[in-house]
Amino acid sequence: MREEGHEVTLIESNTDIAERARTAGFEVIEGDGAHEATLEQAGVDEADAVGALTADLNVNFAACMIAKHHGCRTVMRIDEDYREEIYQKYADEVDEIVYPERLGAIGAKNALLGGSIRAIADIAQHLQVVLFTVTEESPMNGYTISEVALPAQARILAFGKEDVPMGIPLPDDSLETGDRLAVLADFSVLDEVRQLLVGQESAAVAMGGE
Repeated sequence: MREEGHEVTLIESNTDIAERARTAGFEVIEGDGAHEATLEQAGVDEADAVGALTADLNVNFAACMIAKHHGCRTVMRIDEDYREEIYQKYADEVDEIVYPERLGAIGAKNALLGGSIRAIADIAQHLQVVLFTVTEESPMNGYTISEVALPAQARILAFGKEDVPMGIPLPDDSLETGDRLAVLADFSVLDEVRQLLVGQESAAVAMGGE
């Protein structure tokens, strides 16, 4: 988003993660996003939108309700283990729910893509967000994020070590087997990105925009 001219402020309760994000050039407020004072410090009064994307449903909902009170568009993460009525309750209160497990047609694409590649969302007719898992055969295994030279039509959005929640991709993060990268890419370069991050394993890549 920063590359497109948007001002982005992160709220992070973990001091180490906050410091790494600052080192990467992000504006970071340390604190609990469920507290109005923290959101006000982050500039909620001037913000157009707030994304509550933690693994804690209560924190996410509280942040969205505070942001809604301040006139912001609200985007809230909810995980798949919540019942339908819980999902609907929160969906009625916020502008948009981030619920990857309910992306419908994306699930069918994932069945084709296989274990090391998982489509997350279609952004436009020719753009898709895809989750790649680094394999032992990956040409980039052992390299850092800063050394990954993706095609011009692709960009790394998030990075996570194996069994660790994904977050901001930092230049000195090293790629190891099992690590995950969320990449926004044009359909025309998805295969090139796959070969770079995963290797030559066989996989079907969805090329349609539906």
